Amino acid sequence: MNMKSKRALIIHFQDNVATVTEDVDVDDHIAAAFERDVQPVEATEKIPFGFKVALTDIPTGETVYKYGEPIGKASKPISKGQLVHIHNLEGLRGRGDLASGGTSD
Repeated sequence: MNMKSKRALIIHFQDNVATVTEDVDVDDHIAAAFERDVQPVEATEKIPFGFKVALTDIPTGETVYKYGEPIGKASKPISKGQLVHIHNLEGLRGRGDLASGGTSD
């Protein structure tokens, strides 16, 4: 059976997440594109339009990149194809505790 892939955009070559351009259901195939390169990803859960999908397994504490910039750290293990959002991503911007030399632990 010929199955149409859902689409996602990779903004920068360093990114380990992509932004889906349509609603994605569990087991949907996603074609995550950066310029002319396309990386296949199978969704492991529902991902709403405009949200992020993990392009690789991201261990706890690893930096998450979007736009080629760090947007946070994984607060728990994130599997390839999983939704990346506030439930598994700890933001790093605007954190007074980190700016003063503290840790987020």
